[in-house]
Amino acid sequence: MRRFSCAFLLLAASAQAQVTDTVSYLQRMDTDGDGKVSVEEYVQWMMYAFERMDRNGDDVLSADELPGGKGKPIPREQQRQTIIERFHKQDANGDGFLSAKELSAPPR
Repeated sequence: MRRFSCAFLLLAASAQAQVTDTVSYLQRMDTDGDGKVSVEEYVQWMMYAFERMDRNGDDVLSADELPGGKGKPIPREQQRQTIIERFHKQDANGDGFLSAKELSAPPR
């Protein structure tokens, strides 16, 4: 599951947009333009891949919708919670937002 989550997050990042630097990445995620990424903005950005993969729209990624066509089903809420957990791990200063520096840091 953890291996899939990492691949899923990478897919989300690459599927949304091709950005060449961290500042551009932050700007794409920062929908309210305040110069930082909230947990809500992060979840919205990262759930893009889930939405694309959920071909039947049932809010569950079934085995046939997962890379390789196998694996345990992943409900939308479970994936959302995984993304929120990763956000909080990446929020090094604990202020509830991700800066460009935190976005560019290796996963924690």
